[in-house]
Amino acid sequence: MSPAATRPAMAHDDFAADWDATRIELARCEARLQTVPAPADRDPGQVATAAEAHRAARHARAAFLRKHARRVYDDLTAGLTTRPRASELALTAGDRFPGLVPSRRQLAEEAERHQAGKEGREIDQGLFFHALLADRVAGEHLIESMRHPTAAALALLDRLRETGQVRLTAAQLECREGVAHLTITNAHCLNAEDNQHVEDLETLVDLALLNPDVQVGVLRGGVVDSPRYAGRRVFSAGINLKELRRGRISFVDFLLTRELGYIAKMLRGLGGEDGPVLRQKPWIGVVDTFAIGGGAQILLACDHVVAEDDAYLSLPAAEEGIVPGLANLRLTRHLGARPARRVILGGRRIHVRDPEAALLIDDVVDPGALDDAVKAAAGRLAGPAVVANRHMLIAAEEPVEAFRTYLAEFSLQQAHRLYGGDVLARLDAAWRG
Repeated sequence: MSPAATRPAMAHDDFAADWDATRIELARCEARLQTVPAPADRDPGQVATAAEAHRAARHARAAFLRKHARRVYDDLTAGLTTRPRASELALTAGDRFPGLVPSRRQLAEEAERHQAGKEGREIDQGLFFHALLADRVAGEHLIESMRHPTAAALALLDRLRETGQVRLTAAQLECREGVAHLTITNAHCLNAEDNQHVEDLETLVDLALLNPDVQVGVLRGGVVDSPRYAGRRVFSAGINLKELRRGRISFVDFLLTRELGYIAKMLRGLGGEDGPVLRQKPWIGVVDTFAIGGGAQILLACDHVVAEDDAYLSLPAAEEGIVPGLANLRLTRHLGARPARRVILGGRRIHVRDPEAALLIDDVVDPGALDDAVKAAAGRLAGPAVVANRHMLIAAEEPVEAFRTYLAEFSLQQAHRLYGGDVLARLDAAWRG
């Protein structure tokens, strides 16, 4: 039976009736899934049965959310009066609308599996956030909610005031002379990004923005453990592909939260009820050795980039099979359409001495001169009119509407890409290699 044939009929503007019909269809599809073994143990016929059940369920979810995403979001936020973060929103939706998104139990089961052995329920989260972000009211409310300081940052604020520093698992912060120095300390994996990295970076970015004594933020990679780069700093190796293969890179807590969380806060500042007060600060990115993938994406949110003279940038996401965050939105305005395609689609690596690197990097210096270059840049960016002018630049370059509509489509495409056969095959081949 085709998905169209099983799609529940939608009543005219009747939320309760539409949800009842959708809930019944979702339960039917889930019951069909339960007739086959776990994904890793399925034969070809069982794979086809599961795929058809998922197709039918996703058609039902999409049809319901196209009509009622705003109503669902109103229910989950008490009529826009509360501000749950994306992770809380997804879990609460699973409780209140069973089957619309994965339940807590289903997510716990998925967390125990390698990426290739999962049911792919995060695709359903992608459908959910695609619909919410595509709705202007719900999407803008969610974006603003995610810009509020995290509870973890607020709990650490007194420690920062007392000591001037905070050390977490994957990053650390030290505030001195009006500058917040954030250092990525995922040394065991070339400062690659994982769930913990995203959580810790957001906490520290919040603290830097909340600290009234800080005028400028600096983000730099720390010294790594790799024998190949012994004693050297590395900015970032991008997404941790080993963790992705193991199934430990979360769609919501990593891929969605990094864009709506710390990177959005670096670019747009903190949200809140402060009226005309701009709770944002300029950021300097410092590139030692290389900035690959997600590392290069972060630099596109920085106001000034300093790099050592043998460093390089790359965005190999197309080679890996995934979407490189918001690089597809931001790189074009830096490089232009054709060069951006060469980088994103063709895997072009940009060395800091290449001509086009000047469009991405402001200062190229000898490794020994990096600290002085950062200090000089921080002095220039500490001017009283900098915050207002960067605010207006961002408003012109990337309005919230453009950010929202991109994220809506990103949610859908990236969730599917996480479970693409080519992605899973590459991860497995890299692991065996």
